[in-house]
Amino acid sequence: MNFKDIQIGPLIEKEVTARGIEISRICNFMKCSEKEIKEMYKMKSMDTEILLKWSKLLKYDLFRLYSQHLILYAPTIPDKNTENNKYKKITLPEFRKSIYTKEVIDFILTQIQSGEMTKFQVIERYRIPKTTLFKWISKYNNNKNK
Repeated sequence: MNFKDIQIGPLIEKEVTARGIEISRICNFMKCSEKEIKEMYKMKSMDTEILLKWSKLLKYDLFRLYSQHLILYAPTIPDKNTENNKYKKITLPEFRKSIYTKEVIDFILTQIQSGEMTKFQVIERYRIPKTTLFKWISKYNNNKNK
């Protein structure tokens, strides 16, 4: 999965095909025509209300794909304790935990195992807590050895 360039329409189409969902059911649920559904399959991005409907229909959180993109590629807000922090208090809810999928964990561990990044570089770049990274290394290296 390429989290850098998300093409949501083709991903939805692939999931619909894999799950064998009939087009009539999709049209009924989405309240649109077959032609409009086929157009959605070609879209790079789509409105959040439509994406929410697709998430419900497929029983899969499609927004998580974008969360993974943010974890891997978006700059983080500087630490609240720094003197040069120009950011005002965020009014949006703050979540206690980041969401790391198996794909993201595999990507990060591959970066370390291949020598492309050190553990310290991963911690700094992706703002992953040191203990979390070491738990991943321990857990997933043990799984590979079994």
